[in-house]
Amino acid sequence: MKRRTSAVNNEEKSEEIRFGVGKKILLSIVLMTVLICAVSTLSGYFQYSNTIRKLYNDNGYVIANIILDHIDHDKVGQYASTWTEDEEYAETAEYIKNVEVASEAAYIYIVTVYEDQTVRYVFDSSGVPLGDTDPVSSYFDEVWECYTKGTKPDNYMVRHSPRYGYLTSSMLPVIDSEGNIVALLFVDVWMKVILSTLRGYILKMILFSLGILAVFSVIYWFFMRRYFIGPLMRIRKNVSEFARNDTVTSTRLEDIRTKDEIEDLAVSIRLMENDIVKYIDNIRTITAEKERIGAELNVATQIQADMLPRIFPAFPDRKEFDIYATMTPAKEVGGDFYDFFLIDHDHLGLVMADVSGKGVPAALFMVIAKTLIKNRAQMGGGPAEILRFVNDQLCEGNEAELFVTVWLAILNVKTGRGLAANAGHEHPAIRRAGGQYELVVYRHSPAVAAMEGMRFREHEFELYPGDSLFVYTDGVPEATNAENELFGTDRMLNALNRDPDADVNTLLRNVRQDLDAFVGSAPQFDDITMLGMHFTGETGESEG
Repeated sequence: MKRRTSAVNNEEKSEEIRFGVGKKILLSIVLMTVLICAVSTLSGYFQYSNTIRKLYNDNGYVIANIILDHIDHDKVGQYASTWTEDEEYAETAEYIKNVEVASEAAYIYIVTVYEDQTVRYVFDSSGVPLGDTDPVSSYFDEVWECYTKGTKPDNYMVRHSPRYGYLTSSMLPVIDSEGNIVALLFVDVWMKVILSTLRGYILKMILFSLGILAVFSVIYWFFMRRYFIGPLMRIRKNVSEFARNDTVTSTRLEDIRTKDEIEDLAVSIRLMENDIVKYIDNIRTITAEKERIGAELNVATQIQADMLPRIFPAFPDRKEFDIYATMTPAKEVGGDFYDFFLIDHDHLGLVMADVSGKGVPAALFMVIAKTLIKNRAQMGGGPAEILRFVNDQLCEGNEAELFVTVWLAILNVKTGRGLAANAGHEHPAIRRAGGQYELVVYRHSPAVAAMEGMRFREHEFELYPGDSLFVYTDGVPEATNAENELFGTDRMLNALNRDPDADVNTLLRNVRQDLDAFVGSAPQFDDITMLGMHFTGETGESEG
């Protein structure tokens, strides 16, 4: 009864389809043809319009050169400086007027130009008196460039006039006998046929396109109906029947013999119908496995987080120092880790490390490395001795060839004196009391677990009351934004020095805020781990 009801519902849904594949194909043909015709029409319009503008503009320059060849340039300079007429002024004005009439130009005028975007008329074919001024309504930059440097504009300076319609301006400098630009000669040409010509062109292109559209659409529709839409309808009907009864395979698809991709599609659907039940079972199995792995990764993430000191203040009874640290993995679990622990009442161990690789392998290696470092450090010895022991232990059975960069320091919290070893890790940053954070750059030892039997360098350092220390993994300076730019140590130091007197919690938060603002929406590719310590112990002796 339920299967029958489902079949009826499917038939009703099929009847509700009002805009099938055939109509969509026809509509796509029409839209594509219209789009192509529109693009070609617009392209032709702009090319044709540009050609007409160039033609009229070039004609204006021909007229302008004729005028420049017949007028006295020095006289123009005289009129432009004295603003008084003489006997020759009227003759020149009449000549310009005659050229305007003979050439059918709209306006011809000679002006001087001023920086307040005004011009002053020397000659004007429409009868504007000598010395009258007008504002420059458009293209002032081109006009000023030509007036000051004699540069010919690289556009046609087209504008609209209420009297003439569209005009194009040709502009040349008037240069006196000493080589000075004394004025500009303008010839405005009326582009009298541009609108009517362009309208005719567009109308012809539209009619031609509509004719092609009609013929092409009809022919293509019949072709698609016979060789494409019909077979697709049979495929759709077969799929609908299989959806109603996924245990029966129809033979309808075997009748499709188009010898093309549609026949391949029919064959593929037949194979799909045979495999679909198995496929669904596989999907269920994979989904269950992914959920199990996801749950285990969540547990692993929690275990890893629990292994790192996360309760702050870490040593509320100790007043000699304040410490804070954070770790943000790039994946569910990561390979970075930090640690700090009291070896005895007076000695504090500080660790910052970065395991090669990401994900579960790096996290497992991280657990082993962290445990070895802390356990060996609590047995006593200097950082170099501790790292040598850890290196030999990690090299045993390290077939994955993982390694870990480590910065390890042991600090006497009473005197401020300490020993540090750097096995391929980032340079720490230190701030002396009242100063700025700076990188402490020195020669490193190789990474831990890179080679069995290695010895590591260690060096002495000393912190004074008020000094602060900042250590981190390469996820901080190598954080990358969407433009593939690195955050870098300079930006890191700027973030630290934005408020160098801040407590270590605020200090790390400032760095993270600047880093997040820099990275933006770009994905995090590496673990980001930071540790800050502020020293308030007794003053020790100077570093040797």
